[in-house]
Amino acid sequence: MWWVFHGFVVAHIATGAVGLVLFWVPVIGRKGGATHRRIGDIYARCILVTGAAAVGMSLCTLYDPRGTHPDLADAVMVRGLFGWMMLYLAILTLSLVWHGRMTIRNKRDHRANRAAFPVALQVAAIVAALNCAAQGLLTGQPLMMGIAIVGVASGGTNLWFIYADRPAPLAYLKEHLKALVGSGISVYTAFMTFGLARLMPAHAFNLALWAVPIVIGVSLILYHFRRLSPRATAAPGRLSR
Repeated sequence: MWWVFHGFVVAHIATGAVGLVLFWVPVIGRKGGATHRRIGDIYARCILVTGAAAVGMSLCTLYDPRGTHPDLADAVMVRGLFGWMMLYLAILTLSLVWHGRMTIRNKRDHRANRAAFPVALQVAAIVAALNCAAQGLLTGQPLMMGIAIVGVASGGTNLWFIYADRPAPLAYLKEHLKALVGSGISVYTAFMTFGLARLMPAHAFNLALWAVPIVIGVSLILYHFRRLSPRATAAPGRLSR
């Protein structure tokens, strides 16, 4: 189990580090160009591997918390933080990346978003979020309950878009933006949370630190939503820019 777990760790760190850096290129750079598409695709592929590896790490931790984390004495905390919460954040990240990719690919065929796998990912994100909240309640970690709200909201709004009969003309762009920036929020939150748990255990559940990626990410989403508003896109050439 130890070797399997650390294989997942290596894959998780390698692809996650690349993804954390590449995230900013499509977010800050010119939208719709060749660089945006190429770097965005590499980012998405990296984060899909990162999320899949995190699922493997969390399952190994739930199976053998002491064997996978011998340096942490509190097995309850290990199962809660590195097990259930990591599993939730990993599934949430996978659901967001997949949703962001599919909405832009299916912009001319909205019903294609209703395929079984993407729908199942959104449902899985909601179930994992509710389980994270329940585990937080059982272990006395209110922040695990709080962060679960994000997963329920994400899965719910994504499903709402997927099953909408006639989305607004630019709705697919907003979903693409929201999902992929949201995946960055999830990855940065996980990076800070699990890194702090090892480097500074006393600050692992510090609400202020957890809030940093969320505040920055939501601000980016709102900024770009404003640029996609009818008034902003009414100016000639504004959308293409």
